[in-house]
Amino acid sequence: MSMILTDEQQAILNGEKGEVLAKVMKTLVMYGETFGAEKMVPVTSEYNHLVTSFGLGSLKPVYELMDKLINAGAISKQKFSCDPRPLDKNVPSNFIQNLIFKKIMYNSQDFYEGQLNKLGLMEKDAFTCTCYMNEVGNKPKEGDVLSWSESSAVVYANSVLGAKCNRNSGIIDIMGSVVGFVPYFGLLTDEGRKASWIIKVETSKKPEAQLLGSAIGMKVMEDVPYVEGLDKWLGTELDDAACTYLKDFGAATASNGAVGLYHIENLTPEAKKQGKALVKDDANVYVIDDAELEKVKNNYPVIWKNKDAKPKLCFMGCPHMSLQQLKDWTDKVEAGLKASGNKKVVVPTVFTAAPAVLKEFEKTPYAARLKATGVITSYICPLMYMNNPLCGKMPVITSSNKLRTYTTARYYTDDEILVQITKGGSK
Repeated sequence: MSMILTDEQQAILNGEKGEVLAKVMKTLVMYGETFGAEKMVPVTSEYNHLVTSFGLGSLKPVYELMDKLINAGAISKQKFSCDPRPLDKNVPSNFIQNLIFKKIMYNSQDFYEGQLNKLGLMEKDAFTCTCYMNEVGNKPKEGDVLSWSESSAVVYANSVLGAKCNRNSGIIDIMGSVVGFVPYFGLLTDEGRKASWIIKVETSKKPEAQLLGSAIGMKVMEDVPYVEGLDKWLGTELDDAACTYLKDFGAATASNGAVGLYHIENLTPEAKKQGKALVKDDANVYVIDDAELEKVKNNYPVIWKNKDAKPKLCFMGCPHMSLQQLKDWTDKVEAGLKASGNKKVVVPTVFTAAPAVLKEFEKTPYAARLKATGVITSYICPLMYMNNPLCGKMPVITSSNKLRTYTTARYYTDDEILVQITKGGSK
């Protein structure tokens, strides 16, 4: 099927604005036609967000492409943020691990960040997977059309903010921003945003966000779920607590499945406005109760060489933690240490958040209190850290289902993590 282009889009494709822009447009047209798109639509958000933030030595074709864009003056029409940096000297690592990080894996980081600055990076430290945090400043408006790729950010923008974006691949995100258009298909369309699953939450207590998201993601895969019963626990307003919950919930649906949009009855924007009109007539039904969540958790594989090993590191914040999460976890860690009689965490622990969030956190009295517990704060991407084969061999624990899915890290609930890092041993 041939896509119908506007005169402006056709002119770009014909090379009237240069050969490089023509190739970018051709790529986007081919991408759209693969998914049945009949047209292109303008990108309307103020900012873009790029998933490719790491300077892997193996990404030479990406650097060559970026150079071609820069040299042709084909820079982004929007300033953009990027996913988290892969390195931070404050995160525990030994000499050999550092050697692999800096000399073998991320040996082009400085060079690549230089390219990003030339292409339109928002600011020097705009590296986070939670770009939509108020402190970061890249928060799309309802109805905005985006050109994003980061799965946890896409699902949050679509679901919680009511923006419109497909789960694109890396580099497609910058291409959409360079030409200012994206193919119109999937989650950009009204039909594509309808739910083909009804999820009935029937738990006896507020379900763990990461577990609930995991269960839904593995069941519906790339489909859109309409979740009933969760408003009982979250309320009907998107306050800070609800948004934080949905951040972690959505990341699990996107990584344990391929969800790009979910609707929460009586809570998320489209569900509030349209209700059951969002649900397709032939929608499947999935009931989630306490037993179902326990079954899901018990089926997670433990791929440590020694399943009884003592954890050597704990990562919290994948996706990055919010300011309120940092404050809440400071209280939790202090209480856990007091109850166990310990002064500092017994497992090296890293809380990750956006640089802008950490900057605000440092202005609060919580920062000194958290530091006194031995917890480290960082802007790093835990997943990029774990991709180091030597780090992957370490027994690392986390409450992130995304990190569990993509690495060797072992999943525990938030309550179990608290026990592990403040007391030691299993809950």
